[in-house]
Amino acid sequence: MTVENRFNLIDEPWIPVVDVGRVSLRDLFSRSDYRALGGNPVQKIALIKLLLSIAQSAATPADDEAWTDLGALGLSANCLAYLERWHDRFWLYGDQPFLQMPAIRTAGLQSFGAVLAEVATGNTTVLTQTQIEKSLSDADKALLIVSLMGFGLGGKKTDNSVVLSPGYTGKTNDKGKPATGKPGPAIGFMGFMHNFLIGRSVQETLWLNLLTVEQLQQMRIFSAGLGKAPWEAMPVGEACDMAKSLQASLIGRLLPLSRFCLLTETGLHYSEGIAHQGYKESMVDPSVSVDFSGKDPKVIWVDPEKRPWRFLPALLGFLAQTGNQGFDCYQLRFGLQRARSQVDTLGLWSGGLRVSSNAGEQFVSGSDDFVESMVMLPQQILGTLWYTNLQLEMFELDQLSKVVYSATLNYFKNQNMEGKAQAGLASNLFWQLCERKFQDLVNACEDFNQATALRKTFAGFANRAYDHFCAKDTARQFDAWAKNRPNLVKYLKDQTKTEEAQA
Repeated sequence: MTVENRFNLIDEPWIPVVDVGRVSLRDLFSRSDYRALGGNPVQKIALIKLLLSIAQSAATPADDEAWTDLGALGLSANCLAYLERWHDRFWLYGDQPFLQMPAIRTAGLQSFGAVLAEVATGNTTVLTQTQIEKSLSDADKALLIVSLMGFGLGGKKTDNSVVLSPGYTGKTNDKGKPATGKPGPAIGFMGFMHNFLIGRSVQETLWLNLLTVEQLQQMRIFSAGLGKAPWEAMPVGEACDMAKSLQASLIGRLLPLSRFCLLTETGLHYSEGIAHQGYKESMVDPSVSVDFSGKDPKVIWVDPEKRPWRFLPALLGFLAQTGNQGFDCYQLRFGLQRARSQVDTLGLWSGGLRVSSNAGEQFVSGSDDFVESMVMLPQQILGTLWYTNLQLEMFELDQLSKVVYSATLNYFKNQNMEGKAQAGLASNLFWQLCERKFQDLVNACEDFNQATALRKTFAGFANRAYDHFCAKDTARQFDAWAKNRPNLVKYLKDQTKTEEAQA
């Protein structure tokens, strides 16, 4: 049966862009004034991975010199020519629907809300209006398909009774029955935090994050190298030759096709797709930060209680590394040094989605949430001295948050009251206040005196957080408040010495 080609992603507006709205792929690569991608953090990550797949397929430079010669405008021109060449493979509906598997139509039908992490379905309690399932436009469905390729949640919603590769057992359990679907490789067990360099425009951002052939060889984790984009040659099953190539290539990691889907008017046929190795097998998204130096690899997970900017010293640990120690993010390490001499404005965006798991079922619950933050990097002074001072100041802020927590807890203990919840809230408030001045701290860390001069400000935040949760209205409260007020003498000592030396 012939299906009408409809809604081409190259021509139709579907990509959310800040201050603009929805744009098409052609618009995005034609306009250099689009500042940043819109949507929630997962959608932003999924989109930049798709756009990088197009960019890598259109113009992967041999080395950094070729990357410099290419430039953001050159990359965009190559991408436009590439998209015109493959225009017929970007129809959302048709005989070859974009990133979809018509052969999976025998799989069970799921509603769109069932596969959207932020939508409450089944017996899940609806807390806000945003959790209510809504009808999706074709533009929304296109964005959903792109997001599901790497961010499908694990659980029973995948109909794994349908297997397209004969003899493939990856979708069955030990008893030979359909297994619970595995989490998408871009989200993992609890939600990976992804990191990208950000330029002045979307086009410049893609150029900054473009990997070279030389860098792929240095990574030594993609045995198939760059690989072929799935729209050029879609797999026919979970373990066919194309599927195996996607498992071992950069393109296959950017677009992992971990879900086999087929859109309908009311929902989508939904099954587990290609199974990819995880960071414990040394396979990782270039945008994820992993520490392989210990016995067991460690990864930076999304933590709603700890905003991404607080991970900055760990994310930039390669600036001070002398060996294979500490966290490393290929996307940042390869891109940061070369970008410093090419652009005036450089940001580091980090974000993702925290999820919970129970008996193989992944869901968003409790404190789970989307998180994202962006820090502008002073590339003209970025170096070992700057990084050392940043490490020191972040360590001191962490100690200060513990002082706030302890002081608040003791305030309530002195009044024979339970205060753990308030102490935690006070510590969180302290970090929220610190976020307002964190960019100033980043900019000041080249000079130790300038960095320590900000300590009075952060000490003031500690006192504000304590005072907010520790009242002093009655005599008893005032006594407890005065007795447990945060002791900031040690924290301010170096700052005081600096002022005395300058006097």
